[in-house]
Amino acid sequence: MRRIQGLLLSLLLVLLISPLPVMAAEVLRVRSSSLLQVGDHNRTYTVRLACLEVDPSNEAEAIAWLKSELPRRRRVNLRPEGASDGVLLARVNPIGSEVDLSTGLVTAGLGRLICESAVS
Repeated sequence: MRRIQGLLLSLLLVLLISPLPVMAAEVLRVRSSSLLQVGDHNRTYTVRLACLEVDPSNEAEAIAWLKSELPRRRRVNLRPEGASDGVLLARVNPIGSEVDLSTGLVTAGLGRLICESAVS
């Protein structure tokens, strides 16, 4: 009986310690140089890339860059920074990448960061 209790306790600890799968959002569409349509299971969201400003002359290039980084159904992590007029403002990281898309666009020379927290 003690052996069974020990095994059950060990199994319970393994289940509690092991990470559970995280359900990430998926990119459904790149709407503009700073707007994405994402979904998770049965909901869709409009997400604006946080702290990013893209010059209108770079709009087409920025959209092309985002589409190359975010093919349809690419899974992403969202780190919310706020909301404005029903649009989520978030840092967006493709799964497997450590650089958020706002920073990627800046590095590509297609935008600039406009938040103080983005500089640090």
